[in-house]
Amino acid sequence: MTDTFKPARRSEIMRSITPKNSLPERLVRSLVHRMGWRFRLHVKDLPGTPDLVFPRLRKIILVNGCFWHSHEGCGKSVLPKSNVKFWRRKLVRNKERDREDHCALRKLGWTVLVVWQCELRDSDRVSRKLTRFLQGHG
Repeated sequence: MTDTFKPARRSEIMRSITPKNSLPERLVRSLVHRMGWRFRLHVKDLPGTPDLVFPRLRKIILVNGCFWHSHEGCGKSVLPKSNVKFWRRKLVRNKERDREDHCALRKLGWTVLVVWQCELRDSDRVSRKLTRFLQGHG
């Protein structure tokens, strides 16, 4: 299957995708904020510039897009049919970087929770997951 966009337009689309303030991230931030928790965003001093940081709790919430972070078993994590070599290499590197960042954060004494994009379809379930994590039970 060929790309439906010309290369210049595809590049423009790909450049517009940013790692910060995605819709899934904003949804998680909203849920956490409504629960009464306060946090810092995108702390550059920490490995991977985590999405939500709770310094007093020493906890971090990462909001991962299923495609970009290769969420295993998820329908949104399908390798594109064009330029397969590029995408495989890029997505494998993303997973490696995630592992490295999680390990470095744990070594620094942080507890990390990953919320996947596909989980946000059930906000009640995500709210329970977030509550357990932030209250020290997860």
